[in-house]
Amino acid sequence: MKLKAKLRIGFSFLFIIVVAFGGISMFQIQRIAESARVILKDNYESLNYVAEMRSILDKQERQASYDFSRFEQKLAKQKNNITEPGERAAVMKLDRHYQTFRTTTSAAGKSEAEYEMRQALQRIENVNMEAIVRKNDLAQKAVDSSITLLQLVGGLTFLILFSFSVNFPGFVANPLRELLDGIREIRDGNYQKRLNFSSSDEFSELGKAYNEMANRLSDWENSNLATIRSEKLRIEAIIEQMRDAIIGVDEKGKILFVNVVAEQLLAIDSEQVVGKHVEQVAENNDLLEHIIHLDKNDKALKIFAGGKESFFQLDSIQISVPFMFEEVSTELRKSEVAAGSVFILKNVTQYKELDAAKTNIIATVSHELKTPISSIKMSLKLLGDERVGGLNPEQKQLLDHIAEDSNRLLKITGELLDLSQIESGNIQLNLTDTDPNEIVNYAVNAVRLQAEQRGIRLELVARKNLPFVYGDVEKTAWVLINFLSNALRYSPDRSRIVIEVLPSGSFIEFSVRDFGKGIEPQYQQKLFDRYFQVPADGKNKSGSGLGLAIAKDFIEAQKGNIFVESELGMGSKFGFRLPVSGRKI
Repeated sequence: MKLKAKLRIGFSFLFIIVVAFGGISMFQIQRIAESARVILKDNYESLNYVAEMRSILDKQERQASYDFSRFEQKLAKQKNNITEPGERAAVMKLDRHYQTFRTTTSAAGKSEAEYEMRQALQRIENVNMEAIVRKNDLAQKAVDSSITLLQLVGGLTFLILFSFSVNFPGFVANPLRELLDGIREIRDGNYQKRLNFSSSDEFSELGKAYNEMANRLSDWENSNLATIRSEKLRIEAIIEQMRDAIIGVDEKGKILFVNVVAEQLLAIDSEQVVGKHVEQVAENNDLLEHIIHLDKNDKALKIFAGGKESFFQLDSIQISVPFMFEEVSTELRKSEVAAGSVFILKNVTQYKELDAAKTNIIATVSHELKTPISSIKMSLKLLGDERVGGLNPEQKQLLDHIAEDSNRLLKITGELLDLSQIESGNIQLNLTDTDPNEIVNYAVNAVRLQAEQRGIRLELVARKNLPFVYGDVEKTAWVLINFLSNALRYSPDRSRIVIEVLPSGSFIEFSVRDFGKGIEPQYQQKLFDRYFQVPADGKNKSGSGLGLAIAKDFIEAQKGNIFVESELGMGSKFGFRLPVSGRKI
């Protein structure tokens, strides 16, 4: 029987049990309701008619007037509501004496007839009261029997449902548990595990598929074991011949292999450490401990090896093996199993030496260029002096172009010198407690004339009594001047630039906001990269692309951080934060 049929039969049985219990309950409730309805309807109406007729007799006796139209109405209704044994005789007696009461004229006759009428009313009342008591007892017995029956049926239903809820899930859960145990055995490499389901449902088919998979895995393992061993030896030979230091660690942290270069560099013996946990080996080897806990994005390691200082760059690779077999599902083939990590120490000494040589060349060339450029600027100043001789408009225009190019070359050489200083790690910082307003005023005064020439308004927003910052005044002011120069370059004439100096937690935030065209989001992450320039028109495309990169290094060297916020059409905001010194102004 298929699993779907089992589930359908089980839930149909459950449905029938619930419906049956509900039907019995409704039937018993209907019985109880019917009994109560019988008690309350006919007998209650008879008692009501009797009470009203007695009330009419009492009232008319007091008034000494006899208008029996209402009495006759109630008597007629009572005649139509005879439901109990003996009630008809009493009603007939009441009607007979009522007729006598109507026709007699003597006071004695009326008094006797009224007495008999009252006796008949009393008899009708007693008959209905006795019927109410009798029916109430019957109804109570019906209620008790219904409650007892419902308790028995409810208990039986509970036992059936409880037995169903305990036993029926086993039809599904037990085969699933056995299948899960088999999958875990396969995961642990036990390909001899087999499943045997006696049923003829989908689980039986699943068990057959599982057994077939286990057979194929076992065959695959036996047929490919020699090939895998051969490949392992070949890979180990390749690793041994590599010039980089390589250490392999499995997913549990045990060392799988260490090549010759790593043995020499770390002063360890592969035969002694292979199979041990890497943390255990690192306890007695400071260099290995540093390597396994080093971020691959950190700077190069400086290690004394081969009789000289060498530089190594760590590259940590997480290895995952694809879980692929011919007969498994597509989703399973796409999954991967973690196989461990490989630590590679690449010898970058040659590149470090070349980089140092490049830095020295840049510093030397930039320094040597400063002198002739300064001489050119001095000569240009002399040529522009009218006391030396007048210049025609064309000559003056050429002179202005030469001066502009000279200033640009001087700025680039200055930035290259700063860059070489940064790359060599020789940033000279003069850290002092400084008033933030002093830095801002220095930078604003440096660009004020350029802003006035273009009609750009510089707006300063700063709080009073700001705490001092701990930083280098000149380099911080240089960064702020760079921000202001860029803002002036990309701001339209007769616009405004906002400079803000505000507290930000334990930092002071300096920012420059312009209202130009803004910077596209894809360029914002690269603004502080060296030599990067935002694509722009010919008017604004100038500079070396080093200014913001140098600014970032200057700020981070002072333990601050730099940021940019920009939106197309709304302008840009460049800023940085410096730590406060704790000293108040």
